[in-house]
Amino acid sequence: METTVKLYSLSYTNAKTYLFALLFVVGNVVLPQVCHLVPNGGLMLLPIYFFTLIAAYKYGLQVGLLTAVLSPLVNNLLFAMPPVGMLALVVIKSGLLAVAAAYAARWSAKVALLPILAAVLAYQAIGIIVEGSWFGFPPALQASWVAVPGLLLQVFGGYALLKALDKW
Repeated sequence: METTVKLYSLSYTNAKTYLFALLFVVGNVVLPQVCHLVPNGGLMLLPIYFFTLIAAYKYGLQVGLLTAVLSPLVNNLLFAMPPVGMLALVVIKSGLLAVAAAYAARWSAKVALLPILAAVLAYQAIGIIVEGSWFGFPPALQASWVAVPGLLLQVFGGYALLKALDKW
């Protein structure tokens, strides 16, 4: 399942880069608040990463990285989530997702499930290594297992939203 879509690579000198990053950061602030209404919703659904995937895939690495770094920082400042002890890890994993999604989009030049899945699996695999080196591998693997619904949401929800964005 794939569709042709306009993919961009906006530079840091383009005002649209910051406008789109701001919009995606807002999404990454609102979605976690909604998901936290569900017990363990943040851990299970990984909402803080969702719009980072969209930003990087659709608008390129620069928008993705701005979204990846600013989203956890703004969430922490406003809601103390993620907690300070997890903030660096979330920023790193979010940055990994931005790089993986931007690369997958550039490589495939279209919205398709396989490159989105590859991006999500790549950031998750490297994220497990990073998280495992800090907190131990059993907790990192357990956290990844709990997050399977969120990973599926990223892949299938991301695919659906990217397709929808092409119509705008």
